Order: sequence, then C-alpha cells, then structure tokens
Amino acid sequence: MARNLIIRSSSIFRKAIENRVRPFCIYPHSQSHSLSSSTSLTPHSSTPSFFAAATNFSPPLHHRRSLSSAPPSTDIVLVNSDDEFHSILNKVQDNSLNAVFYFTAAWCGPCRFISPIVGDISKKYPHVTTYKIDIDQEAIQVTLGQLQITSVPTLHIFQNGKKADEVIGADVTRLNYITEKLFK
Repeated sequence: MARNLIIRSSSIFRKAIENRVRPFCIYPHSQSHSLSSSTSLTPHSSTPSFFAAATNFSPPLHHRRSLSSAPPSTDIVLVNSDDEFHSILNKVQDNSLNAVFYFTAAWCGPCRFISPIVGDISKKYPHVTTYKIDIDQEAIQVTLGQLQITSVPTLHIFQNGKKADEVIGADVTRLNYITEKLFK
C-alpha cells in the first residue's frame, strides 16, 4: 500500500514537472480515497480527478462566533451618537436612575470575553439599564475624549444618578462584586 502510494506520488510529481504545473500533494486518511493510476496532470484538464477527492479531506465546518462584542439582547440599549449619549446621561442623572455604561469595541478580545457577563448583569438587575457604546463609531468620538475613555472594556456604573464606580478591563470578579454591592 505504502509503496503504491509512493510510486503514484512520484508519478504525479513527474507529470507535474513535465507539464510545468505545480504539484498538489494530498495524503489520504483511508484506503477508500487512494489515487488511481490514471490520474494525470495536463494543462488541458481544468480539474484533475484527484482534486475532487481532495475536498473529502477538509475538516467539517463548525459553528463560528461572530466578532460582535455583545450578543443581541433587548436588555442592553445601544448608544449611537454624542447627542444620544448626553441625553441618556442627563436622564440618568436628573431622575436618579441606576445605569451601567459599557464602552466596548468589536475587535476587542477582553470585550468579547466580558460581554456575556454584562448581559447576565443586565438580566439579573432589571431595574438597572445597561447602555452599550461602541468606541469605533465616528458619532461618539467627542464624548469618548471628554470622558477620557482610553481602554476597553470600560464600565461606568451609576447608582441613583451618580457615578458610583468604574471598571476598566475584563475584571469579572470586581464587576460582579460592585454590581452586587450597589444594586442588590
């Protein structure tokens, strides 16, 4: 079996060299996908028969996570502009509301890590509104400069309309401790 594979492989490489075609190597995982001796590489054949067999060797596609920094949730309010942010902040301060402002980015690994925890907090404390601000939006850049947001994830936590605490980074333990202390 191994000798036949070597002979067939050398035959493929020889024909590839003769026809000035880059050789294509495949390593069959089982005997059922072995190459036939009639496989040829000619410039006239657009798809040699062993290319079709090669597609059987690719691993199955698995579910892939999106690059979104938070799963879609109705408990989290998206903030899209400076005006919208200031309107919400004034409402929180004027009405003495509890709120979490979650500054994030789609490309940020720690943001994707902490995003499910922020979602759980928004569900665990329904009386606390969570606002998500994507720092890559052009319409929010002035506010980011005013608040000096230089790292993501950053969470500003408001209790009774006043900023009670801030979490910078994906510190899950501290975030859970602060929200438990402030909102229970």
